[in-house]
Amino acid sequence: MPVQITFELSDADLDYFRTAMRDAQKKMRGRDEAAILAGARHLARQTRTLALPEFVTERLLALDTLTRMLEDEDWKLDGAHRARVLQALAYFAEPSDLVPDQIPGLGFLDDAIMVELVVQELRPELDAYAIFGAQRDEERARLGIDPEEKQRRIQEQRRAMYARMQDRREERARRGGTFSIFH
Repeated sequence: MPVQITFELSDADLDYFRTAMRDAQKKMRGRDEAAILAGARHLARQTRTLALPEFVTERLLALDTLTRMLEDEDWKLDGAHRARVLQALAYFAEPSDLVPDQIPGLGFLDDAIMVELVVQELRPELDAYAIFGAQRDEERARLGIDPEEKQRRIQEQRRAMYARMQDRREERARRGGTFSIFH
């Protein structure tokens, strides 16, 4: 029978995770993007081979989405949006973290919590990418459309999703009170 355990992170707890994120970002400064992506992919791959709590596994799957966002040739995430995702992945590319991964059952808990915080922070990017992917799949499935026309439509959709992403981020900033892992 499953048992549900919930907990709340205090401001001090959140500050602890912010500090851990900042420290990881400092360690990753100067490393190229490929190293950050490789580290995050390695963690995601490693967790798929282990019997971990479902909470942990579900959250760590988001690392795959974040790396795909950066590698997707059609999405072409750039500028501040790309930098924000890379900053988030820096924590997961750093091999030493808050709770050693070797501790059975708990070793990836800090990673899962950090992913949850990162996903909340990057919600505008993740939502826009999901919508873009669905629209792109629809365009690719259409018959009788010239390949160049399909590509033009995909790029229009990308621009629209970038605008949506920016609007959502600005709206969140205007509302205030949103937690940021990066501050």
